[in-house]
Amino acid sequence: MRPMLLTVSTVKDSVDNVAFFVAANLASGVDHMFVFLDAPAEPEQRDVAASLAGHPHVTCIPTTRRDWWREERPHGLNVRQRTNAGWVRSVLEPFTWAEWLFHVDGDEVACLDRAALAAVPPGVDAVWLPPWEAVSEWQPDGDRPRRFKRLLDEADLTLLQVLGRIPEATNQAYFHGHVMGKSGVRPASGSGLTLHDAVAPDGTRLERHEDPRLKVLHYDAPSGEEFVRKWTALAQAGPARYRASRAPVAKALRTLVGRDLPDDVRAKYLREVYEATTRDDVETLGELGLLEGADPTAPATAVAPRRLEPADAERLAARVAELSDVPKGPYLVDDKPAEQPAGRREQLRRLARRG
Repeated sequence: MRPMLLTVSTVKDSVDNVAFFVAANLASGVDHMFVFLDAPAEPEQRDVAASLAGHPHVTCIPTTRRDWWREERPHGLNVRQRTNAGWVRSVLEPFTWAEWLFHVDGDEVACLDRAALAAVPPGVDAVWLPPWEAVSEWQPDGDRPRRFKRLLDEADLTLLQVLGRIPEATNQAYFHGHVMGKSGVRPASGSGLTLHDAVAPDGTRLERHEDPRLKVLHYDAPSGEEFVRKWTALAQAGPARYRASRAPVAKALRTLVGRDLPDDVRAKYLREVYEATTRDDVETLGELGLLEGADPTAPATAVAPRRLEPADAERLAARVAELSDVPKGPYLVDDKPAEQPAGRREQLRRLARRG
C-alpha cells in the first residue's frame, strides 16, 4: 500500500483556473485532491463540477446549503474553509495510506517532495510550506507567471525600502498575499488544519518541520484581470479576515465592487487600486536577483500522481458518503491563538524577523 499526499481546498473560480489548479498540484507531488465548490448553484460552478466529475485524482464536493451544510452554512468564508478541511482530515484518519494532508487555496500549488516528506521524523506531525508569490503585472507574458518572490531577509528588504520599491522593510510590505505559508498534517495524528497553521487536538499550534524542498506557489494576483476577478469573488463570499496591512485595500475593493457604478468607472478605479497597491516592479526585482523561476506544469519537472488502489478508492468513497450526511459544525478547527510550544514561538520570531 503506497502512501498518498493529499490536499483540501474550498474554491469558487472559473473552469480554466480550476483546471490549471488541479493539473499544477497533481504535477507537483500531490496524489489526490478534495475540492469543495463554495457556490455550487452558480452556472459556472456547475460547469466546474462537470469538469471534475469522474476525475481519478479528485474528490469534488458541491457544498449546497441543504445537502452539505444542512441549512447551517457559516456566513464567513474562512469558517467554511476550516470546517471543510477539518472534515476531510476526519474522513482520512482511519486510512493508513493517507500520509499527509495539506490545506491550500484555489490560487495555490503545493510543491511536495516525496523524499523530503519521508524524512520527517516519525514524532513530528506537521510540516510547513513557505510561500513563493507570483509576481504581479497588469498584462504578463504567457498564460501563467513563471517568476516568483520568496521571503527575503532584512538586508534585501532594507535595500528595497531605500530604493522606494516597498514602504517598509518587511515581508508583509513586499508580499501582496500572505507570508505565513501553508501547513500539512498527518491525518492519523488527529491534528487539525487552519488556513495556514497546524494545531494539536487541544488547540495548541504545532511545531512544523521545515525543508527547502517544500513550498507553496501562490498566484495571488498574477495579472490585472485576475486581481479584479479575485476581489469581485471575495466581495461576494461573505466576511473574511485579512492582515492589518491589507485590510484597508480589502475594504476599498469591497466598496468599489459593491457600489452601483458604471462598468467603465468601476474598471478605471479598480485598475488604479491595483497600480497603487499590487503591481510589482519586476524589472528591478529581476536585476537584483530576487526572483525564483517555477513552472509547475512543465513536462521536464512534472511528476505523475499516484492513483488509489480500487479497493481503497471504494472505501474512501464509502466514508465520504457516510460522513457527508452529518452536521459539519463539529469539524470546525479553531484558529484563535493558543499557548505556543517553545519551538513554535521561535519559528514565529524568525518569521517576524523576516518581516
